[in-house]
Amino acid sequence: MQANQLPSQRGWAWLREGLQLWRRNPALLTFAAFGYLLTLVVISIVPLIGQLASSLIMPALSVGVLNACRAIDAGRKVGPDVLLSGFRTNLQALVTIGGIYLIGTLVVLFLVGLVDDGTLAQAMRSGEIDEQAAADSNLGFSLLVALLLSTPLMMAYWFAPMLAAWWKIPAPKAMFFSFYACLRNWRPFLAYAVGLLLFGAFVPGLVIGVLGLVSPTLATLASFPVPLILIPVLFASFFANARDVFGLPEGKAARVLTPPDNDATPD
Repeated sequence: MQANQLPSQRGWAWLREGLQLWRRNPALLTFAAFGYLLTLVVISIVPLIGQLASSLIMPALSVGVLNACRAIDAGRKVGPDVLLSGFRTNLQALVTIGGIYLIGTLVVLFLVGLVDDGTLAQAMRSGEIDEQAAADSNLGFSLLVALLLSTPLMMAYWFAPMLAAWWKIPAPKAMFFSFYACLRNWRPFLAYAVGLLLFGAFVPGLVIGVLGLVSPTLATLASFPVPLILIPVLFASFFANARDVFGLPEGKAARVLTPPDNDATPD
């Protein structure tokens, strides 16, 4: 198992390649992305067990979306049932990854709660926060602590479902490989994060804001297709960076941009 080390500009390319992949089959990719989100939302509202169940099946569902991207990339035709294809491959490891991620998330929330004065918890529960309360609280520090603690957890999860499903790797090993690959490629991931903020939030917000000055109705109409495009493209960009870093199980790596003797394989 090799984790290719990529230059920083590849982070920008992942977004472009995600858009190109979506354009090849927008219907399938949009269905898979929103089917993933809708399934998690519906399951999570089930009393008592909903949140736990949605966390445990999240990796398997994400593999279904990646399988849709993989089929589009290979030019293969698949049906809507591709969303459930992740449940047919190494399901035990995928559920374990979901469980570890859930436990890690709870630990992060507990640790953040030790430094939070309640403002962040209030915002998470209600979805909004009083401006004066935010000004008088340590919300900024709490958010910084949450970011620092959650980043390693996200790094361990990022590639783990794909590694478990496509390479049949056990959950702990998949999460270790994922963390290592993200750490080794922190430069392209930093560029990728900047690209997401720029093209996923700033530019669409600016365009809709300008349209709002011309016509509020036009701005409202323009805001509807934005998530219909951005969310599937975001999922497709996940596939693009996974393909770039690890290649594909068939050995058809998209591109290896480092000399072979510079590629390291974690033990």
